[in-house]
Amino acid sequence: MTATINVVVNGEDREIPAGLTVAALLGHLRMGADRVAVERNLEILPRARWNDTAVETGDRFEIVHFVGGGECRTTNPACLL
Repeated sequence: MTATINVVVNGEDREIPAGLTVAALLGHLRMGADRVAVERNLEILPRARWNDTAVETGDRFEIVHFVGGGECRTTNPACLL
């Protein structure tokens, strides 16, 4: 039996394998690491530390996935700024 821990990801309780790093957590959640930002326990976690930061019981993560694209039309005032 594999050991597990409990964490919160984007407000949802999750049971995940013990021993993961933040980088491995993203893989476990099937989230591409190329366009995400990670907040761990209310602090932004720099990408350079993802491979070295162990996920611990009770950690709270907010993971934001950036989406690009779209079209800017001149009728949208925000596009004119």
